[in-house]
Amino acid sequence: MYAHVAALDSWCATQLEGSYIPQHALQHYDLIRVLHLHIDRGQGKHLQKMHIEDDNLSRAWWGGWVFIRAVLWEIRIKLAVPIPRSFIEPVSPSELKQAALATLEGWIKPLLEEPAELVNPGYQPYCVLTLCRILYSLEKDAIASKQVAACWAQETLGEPWVNLIERAWVGQHNPQVKVQPVDVDGTLDFIRCTLEIANCAHPL
Repeated sequence: MYAHVAALDSWCATQLEGSYIPQHALQHYDLIRVLHLHIDRGQGKHLQKMHIEDDNLSRAWWGGWVFIRAVLWEIRIKLAVPIPRSFIEPVSPSELKQAALATLEGWIKPLLEEPAELVNPGYQPYCVLTLCRILYSLEKDAIASKQVAACWAQETLGEPWVNLIERAWVGQHNPQVKVQPVDVDGTLDFIRCTLEIANCAHPL
């Protein structure tokens, strides 16, 4: 199925992303059991087992895992599976904050040294909107959608981030639009700002 999807000349096909995870492994993050089948977004991507050896990526993966569990716990859409709350544990506010900090440290912070990926149309908007969600979680002890977190960040942070966040929201839905150098620089500044806010409240 995924070989067929990877061969499609379709933007929608390149946006598929997800993991196949045994039910027992959803309860909590376990480094021994993270080798689940996964597919990333992008043209020509294939299903693979992810093996995280880099310490920074391992922290970021753990952070992402916690957010996924939190989303599943809060989910309100009807699924063709048992209710997630019947087989996963709730995520505490403390765990959510630690996940946000781990994502900052493991994935976001290294972009300051290696920002090349930020020129990719799908990557730069995703990074900006993820920063909004991280800040929201640190402040509210809760998770929020990209849209809710983006609106909150615009109202809370004000300038100069309002326009950067707005362009990221537009860019997420228009991946054919090239990322402008001003937005790459703005994203790096937003990363520095987020790290400063996080470090003041929760020293990394």
